[in-house]
Amino acid sequence: MILAVGLTGGLASGKSTIARTFAALGAATIDADRVVAHLYRPGQAGHAALVHEYGPTILRADGEIDRVKLADIAFATPAAAQRLNALIHPLVIDEERRMIDAVDECIVVVEATLLLEAGGRARYDKIVVVDVPAEVQVERAVARGMTRDDAARRIARQMPREERRRFADYVIDNGGDARSGEAAARGVFEALQNDLEKKKRLAV
Repeated sequence: MILAVGLTGGLASGKSTIARTFAALGAATIDADRVVAHLYRPGQAGHAALVHEYGPTILRADGEIDRVKLADIAFATPAAAQRLNALIHPLVIDEERRMIDAVDECIVVVEATLLLEAGGRARYDKIVVVDVPAEVQVERAVARGMTRDDAARRIARQMPREERRRFADYVIDNGGDARSGEAAARGVFEALQNDLEKKKRLAV
């Protein structure tokens, strides 16, 4: 038996760092961004769907998806972004489910930025939200090379912080230093282990 956990948070909230902490504690982890990257490869379902939808102009000379060209088209407007999400999200969900089903008894954590925006709450036993103040998000995004305006725009397009927290079974405050974030993650992981044991008992 497994406990399926959705791990999400806003831009530059530190989701990947928390996911690595969970992995070190024994969780199986799935990165939705890596799933998407796999689906975009030639021969995969996502690649075929994108070429069918947008045409061969989104391909590089080697046949790979040109992510810059795709982004220019797909994120030009909110409606265009929804069109891409509607195309790719079902494929991502199917691949994640296949990966989850292949895991033996443990906690399985799926890390995804748009998990809640894509209506993913019902697919998981528990939702963990990594939360940081908006000003910390911007500073971290700028440190990664993003402009302040771009960071602000991306944050504005995501689910509001307060709404995201309302969906959470557990919230990890990751606005401080790495040590405090890791400590919070460890506490949540202990709670998830208890949740898994409860699920096992109820299944008997």
